[in-house]
Amino acid sequence: MTANVGGIDRILRIAAGLVLIALAFTQVVGMWGYIVGGIVLATGVFRFCGAYTLLGINTCPIKPAEEEHAH
Repeated sequence: MTANVGGIDRILRIAAGLVLIALAFTQVVGMWGYIVGGIVLATGVFRFCGAYTLLGINTCPIKPAEEEHAH
């Protein structure tokens, strides 16, 4: 998996995921809050979004070759 989520996009995903999970926990929203929140949180934490891959979007400033050399 090549990282395709970066910077502000990543921060917003993590924040939105945590908010949705908190809203589901407090029963402000339904069970879908856990599911969607978990997915959004995971895409931010792991810096990979499958939908971005399908759409050809990449907000990560690290190029794939640079990412391999970083490890």
